[in-house]
Amino acid sequence: MSIEVLVPNLPESVSDATLVNWHKKAGEFVKKNDALIDLETDKVVLEVTAPESGILIQILKENGTIVTAGEVLAIINTQSAEESTPVEPVIASNPIKVNDDEMPLSPSVRRLIHENALNPSDISGTGKSGRLTKADILDHLNKSSTSDTIVIKNEFNNSQENSTDPISKAPDSSIINASETTGSSIRPEQRVAMTRLRAKVAERLLQAQQNAAMLTTFNEVNMQNVIDLRNQYKDRFEKKHGVKLGFMSFFVKASIEALKHFPAINASIDGSDIIYHGYYDLGIAVSTPRGLIVPVLHDADQLDFAGIEKSIASYGEKARAGTLSYDDLKGGTFTITNGGVFGSMLSTPILNPPQCAILGMHAIKERAVVENGQIVIRPIMYLALSYDHRLVDGREAVQFLVTIKECLESPAHLLLNI
Repeated sequence: MSIEVLVPNLPESVSDATLVNWHKKAGEFVKKNDALIDLETDKVVLEVTAPESGILIQILKENGTIVTAGEVLAIINTQSAEESTPVEPVIASNPIKVNDDEMPLSPSVRRLIHENALNPSDISGTGKSGRLTKADILDHLNKSSTSDTIVIKNEFNNSQENSTDPISKAPDSSIINASETTGSSIRPEQRVAMTRLRAKVAERLLQAQQNAAMLTTFNEVNMQNVIDLRNQYKDRFEKKHGVKLGFMSFFVKASIEALKHFPAINASIDGSDIIYHGYYDLGIAVSTPRGLIVPVLHDADQLDFAGIEKSIASYGEKARAGTLSYDDLKGGTFTITNGGVFGSMLSTPILNPPQCAILGMHAIKERAVVENGQIVIRPIMYLALSYDHRLVDGREAVQFLVTIKECLESPAHLLLNI
């Protein structure tokens, strides 16, 4: 009996997807739930698995094809699985086969293994339960490249290659090794298609600048008390909750307190209407090799410090493994972005539509400040709040930042809810 492999139902607001990588080839035996195809949308990468065991007798959609929900991607002959009858291949799409039975592999890890003809059992995994991560594969490739150069596209500097973005592979000839030579100088070039996520991010950022009256206000916060509190309790916190105590949980808590005082900053504009949200879904902007993503802490006001840190750690692990789901990215009433982890001193973050405000964190630096008439050294962080001036007045924006500053400089505000 032959069964069809269909495009699954796509997430809400996603109309189509791009077929980016076949993991099996026509004529190959597949087991039920084996990964067959990666589909990329403008939000997440979906993995299509085999509905039943059998022989993949026909591939109907090749890499790069744009598909919609319900379309037939391939045909599997389940009777062939029982009879073990060899089937003549119709379309060969991926010449390299990697056995993933012994360990689960994310799409990006599987892709690197396929492209470089690696054996997963030869590589030590540092992920959860010994799972292989993208960093493990790249480290293995770097160590094994001696006199011979392994041709691999840069995973961190090229949006084409990333942890959750298994796009269709370009031939080696797409890398121009000597496009222009001056003397002994080689100047390579490579033209690649913009990924759907990168294109969507570009579209939304341009939309934010064109459709909002965006303005940014700044303040600075003395992080001494937060640092002292964190240093005092971080070991006990990690021992009890199994997660490290970071700075982001303090900022999430402080932002929620400020949003409660200034509900307009937690609102959004829909046409000529203003939608005031009675809940606090905070997006945490994350820069990944695939592009900018914003996982959302739903009902963040209901989470304690440990719950916030566990959620952020979980999102980080999912981002590295390429397993973030659409539900992880859906919604959001306010966003926090931390350019400080990259060393940013000051920036003007761009709104995440339809939200009307975004908080930017930056690097903590020791500075000379005046306290009680004395010059002292304190760890200072600059804060930036970009907001839509159509909805948020300057007074509200400034007072919002001042509220966050007060909560962080006196953490008792967060603990005592005052």
